[in-house]
Formats: sequence, structure tokens, C-alpha cells
Amino acid sequence: MTETSRLVARLFWTSVIGGCLAFWFGPPAAAATGLALAALLAHRLDRPRRIRRLIRRVARRHARTLALRRRQECFVDAYGNLIEDGWERERAYFAERSVVPLLEAHGQGEIDDALWEDILGIIEAVAAGVDLPDESEAPEDGIAYERYCAAQLREAGWQARATRASGDQGADIVAEQAGVRLVVQCKRYAKPVGNGAVQEIAAAMPYWSGDMAAVVSNAGFTPAARKLAAAAGVLLLHHDDLAALRPVRRVEARRTGRSAKGSALVER
Repeated sequence: MTETSRLVARLFWTSVIGGCLAFWFGPPAAAATGLALAALLAHRLDRPRRIRRLIRRVARRHARTLALRRRQECFVDAYGNLIEDGWERERAYFAERSVVPLLEAHGQGEIDDALWEDILGIIEAVAAGVDLPDESEAPEDGIAYERYCAAQLREAGWQARATRASGDQGADIVAEQAGVRLVVQCKRYAKPVGNGAVQEIAAAMPYWSGDMAAVVSNAGFTPAARKLAAAAGVLLLHHDDLAALRPVRRVEARRTGRSAKGSALVER
């Protein structure tokens, strides 16, 4: 049954029951029936506002993450065109996985084109309204960017060092906190990072006896990179995410002992 048909049914039965009561009890019952009908109509008319408020509430709960994804997934191509394809996919994904189930749980099972556009518009507004740190703070030089990321990790409580330029096996930073070792590859790009970086850091993790692996970039990540990272257990992060990164030990058994190459963390 649609929302409109449910409203019609409620109005009909309220009128029928109210009419019977008015027949027996006179004007007071008729007045009460009128108030009940008015309340049903007012509730229905207020429904769009309540739905928008619900959408804003769930979007604001994830506002910073959405803002970071928006900045990551938008870039200017070689021809000067603003490419927002990645952000549009991310926005739709958030709408489908986080917003729509909540609306369905609140009785809004009909997501028509107009409501879908409202959902996307509210997500866009919430993401655009977050004041993120200036992107220019991150160095553009690759090695300087690695040091910048290592410094961000140290501020978050990690003992972080950049690896040697040669023989790092794909890891630019190795960091430890609470007995957990993190290996990181840093990518200062002007376009989304592909799955090659994910493959490299996934291979570097056992080499460095790591518990966690991450690719950190100022840019976004391609769908292929996201899919591979989900399968390989690799984190895909913006450098602003490093301030909140906490150690998590992997469930599977860890390689016993630290190799010499794993313990020699050398600052560039």
C-alpha cells in the first residue's frame, strides 16, 4: 500500500468512525473528528520536511568523511575539466547504503526520482559545508609528502619513520603503536590512485612484518583500487585521516619475530 492510499484509508475510517460518534454524541464528537482529520492532513503535509531532516541528520553524522571523499574524488584533468565522476559514485553509494535503509526503517519505502535528487542534494550540501584543512599544506614533492605523512602519524601517537629510498619493497613509511606495525605507501597525485599502489603495499606488509597496511593520498582512488583494497584488507586514506588512525591487530597469525629489515627504520 502506498503512502497516499494509506492516508486516504486513514481519512476514510476517521470520517466513518467520527461520523458515527457525532451521530450519537453530537457537536463535541463532530469537532473532535474534524480535529483528527486536520491532524492527519497536517502530518502528511509536514512529511517532506521530516524526511529532509532525517536525511540531513544521517549525512551530518558522517560530514567530515563525506567532505574528505568529495575532495579526494574530484580533480581537474589535463584539459582543465573538473572531473567529479568518483564523487558522484561515492555520493550515490552513501545514499544507497546509509540513507535509503534509514528512510525505509521510518516507513519511507518509495524513493522516487524527486526524493533521490533531494537526497543527493542534501549530501552535497553537507559535504560542501565542512571546513577542511587547507590542501596546500601537504607538500607536492613526493619525498616531502612522505615525511609530512610520517609527521601526521607521529602526532597521532605512532612511532613513524620513512624507509630508505631503495629496497623499501613498496613501503614509504613504517610506523608502530601499541605493538602494532603499520606499513604505508604515500601517493601525492593529481588524479585518483589505481590498484597498482594497493598491490605494492599488500606485498610490502608481510615483508615488513606488518599488521596494517594503508595507501595514503591527497587524491581519490579508482573503483578497481577500492575493490582490491577491500579484498586485501588495505586501508585507503586521505592524509587528513592519519590524525585519527588507531592501531588494529590483524586476526590472522602474525609472522613470528622481526626481521632485520623490519626493525631498521631509517629516516630519510
